[in-house]
Amino acid sequence: MGYTLCVLGCGTMGIAITSGVLASLHPQSLLHGLNSGQPKWESHTPGTSTPTPVADDDPRLPSRFIACVQREESARRLREKFRAVLGGDAVQVTVGANVSAVQLSDVVLLCCKPQGASSILNESGIKEALAGKLLISILTGVTIAQLSAWVFPSTTVVRAMPNVACRIREGMTVVSTLPSSDSEGLSKQIVLQIFSSIGRCRFLEERHFDASTALSGSGPAFACIFLEAMADGGVMMGLPRAEALELASQSLQGAARMALQPGAHPAQIKDSVTTPGGCTIAGLLALEDGRVRSTIARAIQVATERASELGQPTTK
Repeated sequence: MGYTLCVLGCGTMGIAITSGVLASLHPQSLLHGLNSGQPKWESHTPGTSTPTPVADDDPRLPSRFIACVQREESARRLREKFRAVLGGDAVQVTVGANVSAVQLSDVVLLCCKPQGASSILNESGIKEALAGKLLISILTGVTIAQLSAWVFPSTTVVRAMPNVACRIREGMTVVSTLPSSDSEGLSKQIVLQIFSSIGRCRFLEERHFDASTALSGSGPAFACIFLEAMADGGVMMGLPRAEALELASQSLQGAARMALQPGAHPAQIKDSVTTPGGCTIAGLLALEDGRVRSTIARAIQVATERASELGQPTTK
């Protein structure tokens, strides 16, 4: 049998991750949209690191899912969403039962708000329930040192930072390097199986997490500003809104996929479509006039600085 995965504080990201893992285990579920009920326009895309098929009793795979929330209304919504994915009760949803859920689990995914980590991990009985288990936190700004102070030394603590695109299994997740232990190999495979099921996964030292949060966590929001501006420009020049947005979206998606190809570089792609005296170079010069490069880079810098402040104790 595989392991039991418990999601503490199963909100938007918890739903997305759990649904992605379920979808990777049950490929037919990809025909169902999580939120809209509409078919996913593309069941698999280049660049998505999907795990290779493994046996049902593989220890790297979850065989049972428990999602924990604090309100009955949230539990009802969760059950409806998970039923929409698989058409059944694949996930056990509990209300106000964190301790018992963790006791039944082998791997725990902490998905609450950063400010709620202390209260959840200091709940009576949680520390004992987590002993000897793998705790994966996706909380922005809450460090491994902070998390480790709330659990026993036998608990393996890992940080992961997925982004919003994991909702459609095109996410980018950064995971902290695992501490050396007898179970390090299996723990790493478990983490890879979870986050590779919702997109790309990269291991980095924890010192890079604030920058990673700004770049890949906040990055989709920054990209959407650029995307919306491109569409607005198309509308200004006479294109219908829907078509302008489609053209801009596919252009950015295609450019990103090209940049992810081995040996590719954004500058190389840019130069390949920039002909002497053409429209591309004219537009590029307008972007340079607006200091687009430095503005975007500064946005990453400011977001990184803010990420380092989140999850830390507030001082009055």
